[in-house]
Amino acid sequence: MPDQNPTAAEIARSFDLRTLPQSFYDNPYATYRALRENDPVRRLPDGGVFLTRYADMERVYKDTSVFSSDKKIEFLPKFGRTPLYEHHTTSLIFNDPPLHTRVRKIINGALTPRTIAELEPDLVRLIDSLLDAMEKKARAGETVDLVDDYAISIPVEVIGNLLDVPHDERGPLRDWSLAILGALEPVVTQDMADLGNKSVADFVDYLKTLVARRREKPGNPERDVLTRLIQGEGDGDRLSEIELLQNCIFILNAGHETTTNLIGNGLALLLDYPQSTRRLVAEPDLIRTAVDEMLRFDSPVQLGNRFTMRDTEIGGVKVARGTSVNLCIGAANRDPDQFSDPDTFDIARAPNRHVAFASGPHQCIGVALARLEGRIAVSRFLARFPNFHYAGKPVRGGRARFRGFLKLPVDLGL
Repeated sequence: MPDQNPTAAEIARSFDLRTLPQSFYDNPYATYRALRENDPVRRLPDGGVFLTRYADMERVYKDTSVFSSDKKIEFLPKFGRTPLYEHHTTSLIFNDPPLHTRVRKIINGALTPRTIAELEPDLVRLIDSLLDAMEKKARAGETVDLVDDYAISIPVEVIGNLLDVPHDERGPLRDWSLAILGALEPVVTQDMADLGNKSVADFVDYLKTLVARRREKPGNPERDVLTRLIQGEGDGDRLSEIELLQNCIFILNAGHETTTNLIGNGLALLLDYPQSTRRLVAEPDLIRTAVDEMLRFDSPVQLGNRFTMRDTEIGGVKVARGTSVNLCIGAANRDPDQFSDPDTFDIARAPNRHVAFASGPHQCIGVALARLEGRIAVSRFLARFPNFHYAGKPVRGGRARFRGFLKLPVDLGL
């Protein structure tokens, strides 16, 4: 039976994505539970619906004929015909077949298992150099921050290596990415939109130069993803110039903030659950299931959305054509109908069919790469600093769609 606790019921009745309290950004999971138990297909004041059950979400992910990822209708009034609109309606994630199928095929051809496996030695060297730098900083009496000193540096370097962006040109990539993704929040201020538009324009200008250089001097398409994207598939299928530029931005964005959050959230969970830290130190082979449990328990991406192409029903609720459907990944990953003891952090959980990477045709294209980064970043950090602990209050990022930390100060326990 649904929990009739008045507080939970009231939370569900008053929930609105556009007016979220600060407590939600700090910890949204009580709200998700209240919605899942009292109003799992919540009708929002703006006419959209908000889904919190795993089964409903799986159905939406897989039924692309009813639930569209194309955002042209939704994003035009939000962004107008701006650089943000051009980017978000051209990139892989916000498109339906046949464009989605064609672009995904070309990007998949660039992100082969061999390509990803060949990244591992450089990834290990990068992580070890960051660990060295953090130890040096700690021994000098300075506070180490796991976001600034560790988590943010890893995905930017990995994606920079994939696209073979010169090291001395990587400086702006993080800020561009944060600004572009920030414009996907439920509420976007004019300042956020202005910064997002400038970031897309600046990013595109930079990529035009990078692509021109790569056309003039191609890299090895087996290892250089940008060269592979430029050359397209062997059957002659190539990306247009706008598709190429915008999907290069997408590749960086998709692998940047999400992986930063995976590493930051994962290490914070080990701080919050020290018994799990001790177990992982004693049983390092659990790192694979541990990373998936980190993804489930505190998902780097909390929200997705679709748009209904015709009248339908979701969980017995009638939903009209043209309705925005908000998919709460964070809630689905704590659904007791799918996961036993869902609010327990269990690093040995198996099976663990979470939807942190979504599901169906739009499942994250960088799943293997993200898991590799998470496994190496967490395992090598823990092997080096098993006694790390908080050295100050962590600061959350203050976003609804992307969940992570701005600050995560620690003592390495040296």
